[in-house]
Amino acid sequence: MKVHNYKTKNNIEQAEDTTCGTCRKITLNGIGLLSGAQLKYIAFISMLIDHTNKTLLYPYLDGGIISAVSDVFDVLGRIAFPIFIYMLVEGYFHTRNKWRYLGMLLIFGVISEIPYDMFSSGVFFEWNANNIMFTLAMVLAMIWIIDVLRKKMEKLPKAVWFIATIPIVAIVCLISMNLAVDYDYHAILIGYFLYIFHEKSAIAIPFCYLAMFKEPWALLGFGLTLTYNGKRGRQNKLVNYLFYPVHMLILGIIRMCLGL
Repeated sequence: MKVHNYKTKNNIEQAEDTTCGTCRKITLNGIGLLSGAQLKYIAFISMLIDHTNKTLLYPYLDGGIISAVSDVFDVLGRIAFPIFIYMLVEGYFHTRNKWRYLGMLLIFGVISEIPYDMFSSGVFFEWNANNIMFTLAMVLAMIWIIDVLRKKMEKLPKAVWFIATIPIVAIVCLISMNLAVDYDYHAILIGYFLYIFHEKSAIAIPFCYLAMFKEPWALLGFGLTLTYNGKRGRQNKLVNYLFYPVHMLILGIIRMCLGL
């Protein structure tokens, strides 16, 4: 996922010069502790745990120690998605080239599809399920359309623009369900709320959580987004994009070799 280096006037406050040198002011956008790179690597680890659980542990659940470990992995695995989609929305506001950003998501969506099918279904092609890169591309396209509409309607009352966004979100939700993309309409709604409440993450979280209510432990991931300090951090763009298909390819090969 793409993250850019920036600061905004409403972003997270830096450490204050007080008697407590480590104190930070908590705002509606959280408390700045972790960079985009640090959050992203936490999400990568969470995703790897989740996918390993589904590929290698689920087939052997027996109510014993494996089930207990799997339960822990289920909790840890819910951290990843909220962070990734949060970073996607942040990236939208600060990328220099939105077309390139969207194109990269679509390209790696195509690259990731066979590894995704191998990992999730144990086959090379599964037309009834599509990977998260396509989901993120849909979210990016949706908020882009809504943002352009906002600029064109800036002279009108904001409520008019807000009402106009509702059918757009509904249409994209329907498309996501028909294309069977990962997280389908849940992701679309979460991306919308993160856009609407941009720079007010603490307000966005309850709405995002309701949109993902079937995954209660996702709250851990949404909570971690409040620690974002607005800095990109040291990261490798190619690694960011390749991690998703490569780790699924490895897990998919293991699954198919073991006949799971």
